Amino acid sequence: MDTVKYVQSIATAARAAAGRLAVSSGAQRDAALRACAAAIRSRVAALREANEKDVSAAQTAGLSPAMIDRLRLAPAGIESMAAALERIAAQTDPVGQTISASNRPDGLRVEKRRVPIGVVAVIYESRPNVTADAAGLCLKSANACILRGGKEAIHSNQAIAEAMRQGISSAGLGEGCLLVVDRTDHDVVTALARADGLVDLIIPRGGEALIRAVVSSATIPVIKHYTGNCHVYVHAAADMAMAERIVLNAKCQRPGVCNAAETLLVDKAVAEAFLPSVAAKLQAAKVELRGCPRSRRIVPAMREAVEDDWRKEYLDLILAVRVVDGLEEAIEHINAYGSHHTDAIVTESIAAADRFATAVDSASVMVNASTRLSDGGVYGLGAEVGISTDKLHARGPMGAEDLTTYKWIVTGRGHLRD
Repeated sequence: MDTVKYVQSIATAARAAAGRLAVSSGAQRDAALRACAAAIRSRVAALREANEKDVSAAQTAGLSPAMIDRLRLAPAGIESMAAALERIAAQTDPVGQTISASNRPDGLRVEKRRVPIGVVAVIYESRPNVTADAAGLCLKSANACILRGGKEAIHSNQAIAEAMRQGISSAGLGEGCLLVVDRTDHDVVTALARADGLVDLIIPRGGEALIRAVVSSATIPVIKHYTGNCHVYVHAAADMAMAERIVLNAKCQRPGVCNAAETLLVDKAVAEAFLPSVAAKLQAAKVELRGCPRSRRIVPAMREAVEDDWRKEYLDLILAVRVVDGLEEAIEHINAYGSHHTDAIVTESIAAADRFATAVDSASVMVNASTRLSDGGVYGLGAEVGISTDKLHARGPMGAEDLTTYKWIVTGRGHLRD
């Protein structure tokens, strides 16, 4: 079967399942989610065996340590997937919620009600846990989902999906709710992105090249973020010890992910006191520092930063460092060079925090907290299907509610238009 027909066959099955899901009950979908969690827990050995095939192949292929870290499924990671599905099940059902309602002067009732999007395709790389997170959030929001993971995680993704299909089937929701593409060629992605009338939304997660390729070829709506060039700004009124802890966590806790810090901005008022100490700790953690001239005068061991460093998403133990003249220059730098993903300020000044939160044009703004906390689970969403830096429909970590749209329900008593 050629690629277009293959994708159409999958999307047609998903479209049929979406119709069934749209009229399913929240209790039925929650039961399916809990059954999915139980199925994942019952298959730990099989999931780890499948994952080891992927990890071994990735090591042989010479993938970077950061990529292998994203790929690996430890027992704690498998339990985390199951627990996330249970958290999603415990949330309020977003489907059917009344967003607003009014009774017009002529007696007409106008209601805005939350409904599923329909068929959602998710394109992703490396992380097998996305299979469970995306499928779980789509199920909660009564959407059928089509998942296309990267070739480096194909065994893991198929094993997780098979466990979840067992759970979905036990709840009586039938086939087609969760479909995993078993082809890894890029033509499949293009065909999904052009499946007008069958796929309602596509969400690409992965490197910038993948996301731009999806956007450039898509004829259906896309929700995405291109890069995660995240900043931590240490304000003049920062608690220095807190600032050190936040910087180290934001950069070092897991450098290969999109909410890791890539640039450190330090107010000139505290740069002399703050930079030597934090630089020593970062260097001890094997972080390469690339600084502006003022930073390098304080810490000469830094490499010289070039213009491209301010825009860079390193996804590695590298950090750009710049001394700024104050709050407004920090805001200006972030809005000019950042990716509108997640940016943080460390300060004891309420006024400075409010100004930063208002003026920084990012999906998530952190005050006295690490950028690594920009996450659907942390925000109480149970998990996330992706992070959006768009401004229409969804922004930031996307949970089940972000996978719904709305319809107008208008009720009359024989009303006619004059």
